[in-house]
Amino acid sequence: MKSTKIMLPPEKTSIKFWSEDDRPREKLRNRGSENLSNSELIAILLHHGTRQKSAVQLAKEILQLGNNNLNRLGRLSLKDLMKIKGIGEAKAITIAAALELGRRRQASEALEKPVVTDSNSVARYLQAILKDQNREVFVVLYLNQASKINHTEIISTGGITGTVADPRIILKRALEENAVSLILCHNHPSGSLKPSHADEMLTQRIKEAARFFDIRVMDHIIVSEMGFFSFADEGLL
Repeated sequence: MKSTKIMLPPEKTSIKFWSEDDRPREKLRNRGSENLSNSELIAILLHHGTRQKSAVQLAKEILQLGNNNLNRLGRLSLKDLMKIKGIGEAKAITIAAALELGRRRQASEALEKPVVTDSNSVARYLQAILKDQNREVFVVLYLNQASKINHTEIISTGGITGTVADPRIILKRALEENAVSLILCHNHPSGSLKPSHADEMLTQRIKEAARFFDIRVMDHIIVSEMGFFSFADEGLL
């Protein structure tokens, strides 16, 4: 006798089978985005899961890649995200775009006033810009006569332990932006806030070169996850 294969119904992993109160989209609509967990918010971005996993389950796996830390998650590449079964390029790009929007929002909120008044507000702005960088990056803020930031530019990106900034490039851009003062900045991915001898020498080189164009170097700020170091606050300028 020919055996008959019994087909079992597929596991109902799809969110559409859930109670409406538990579905992320409906939950956001009815209760507001602040009442959703990180995994539920990411699940909305994913739109749907796979036959084996719901979008929320996939979202939890994505969070685990970053040790359930959104800052660490923001440092992952598209290839890192695509290591999860069920996350293709399109979903990875959507997640990366959402994380970048969050980072930009934080950066803009960190410096609500366009006028630079203290190193702390500038450092928070720079930390938001550079926090997802795994390599050392050199940034310059170009300020006008009213101490308002006209332009922010990444001058160079280096390796894990250092980067080199060319004073000629910095001053050329300063003249193009009609800047009267500059704030130099770079990050230390290692977390250390102690300036190196090379950092001090570079700062003095840029300061001396800028003086010929009546441009003032207001500060050089080093940022990391541990905080910030201000050359001006420490009397090194």
